[in-house]
Amino acid sequence: MTSVKEFRVDREPTDSDLGAGRFVFTDAYSVFDWGQMPDAIPEKGASLCTMGAFNFERLAATGIPTHYEGVVTDDSEVVELAACEQPPTEMAIQLTQVPDLPYRGDDADFDSDTADTDAYDYDAYHDAAGENFLIPLEIVFRNTVPVGSSLRSRGEPADYGLDVDAWPDVSVELPEPVVEFSTKYEEQDRYLSRDEAETIAGAAALDELESVALSVNELLNEQAAAAGFTHEDGKIECLFYDGEIRVADVVGTFDENRFSAEGHQLSKEVIRQYYKREQPDWVEAVGAAKANVADADGADWRPLCEIDPISLPDAVLTAVADMYTAGANAYTGTEWFNAPSLDDAVDAIHEL
Repeated sequence: MTSVKEFRVDREPTDSDLGAGRFVFTDAYSVFDWGQMPDAIPEKGASLCTMGAFNFERLAATGIPTHYEGVVTDDSEVVELAACEQPPTEMAIQLTQVPDLPYRGDDADFDSDTADTDAYDYDAYHDAAGENFLIPLEIVFRNTVPVGSSLRSRGEPADYGLDVDAWPDVSVELPEPVVEFSTKYEEQDRYLSRDEAETIAGAAALDELESVALSVNELLNEQAAAAGFTHEDGKIECLFYDGEIRVADVVGTFDENRFSAEGHQLSKEVIRQYYKREQPDWVEAVGAAKANVADADGADWRPLCEIDPISLPDAVLTAVADMYTAGANAYTGTEWFNAPSLDDAVDAIHEL
């Protein structure tokens, strides 16, 4: 099980054929790469499945290949989202191969700016994968650069087409979307140079990955604007099969992407900020554990963290649950959930 959704295999993939499986979306959540947190957020799983299915079906309509097959009803039928009488929690997907990524470790430096790709054996990954595999990259697209964004540490404003000498102390809208590549299966995500990303992508062409990401981003921007909010940034994951790149995992939800409404966050970032404000010692301990993992016997930093996250108060859980469900209603244009209006949900989040 992943931190927020279960992964079920109905038919294993092979070197030559895709398999079949399902995502089962739960109400669990994860922040700061911790894995499953202490609480559950009511109806979160259904809202993510609904938004993800909605976006996959829109991508298919524009001709962008994906691994999506449909959503699963209570009778185990695979159908389009419109055929559902209630918000789904299961999604049927094509499966590709995901080989082990061997960890070498001896030369590892897990600082996000200096970590060495050679600490992991990507050649072994691709040798095992052939030409049917999940590309071990996350492709990140950005439309804005908020205060605190890691993008600011990787370049000057002029590098991204901005006509200012220094990053301002406010969120900045980019003149054109920026696409970056980061690791997927390393213990700590890190951004990559283009040369590193090309090595990790294997047989998949980086230019094509970038083109797919920009097309997905454009679709999400348009849909968010139609729903009355702004799509700030997000990511996709892709599989490579028979020479074709297909969008995989889940696309355009409040967990994978950052949206905002009236200048206020409408995404999992709300929870991250709550922990930064209410339990900064845990956030700092997570950061310290990640920094110190190079001195440990392995790549997992979590055993080095001496503090556990606190549970969320009931009022926070309710406000966050309303954010997910009201946001899903607004984004899809369908009242799937008995939720407050988007304006009321945003107001409640703002008061946390």
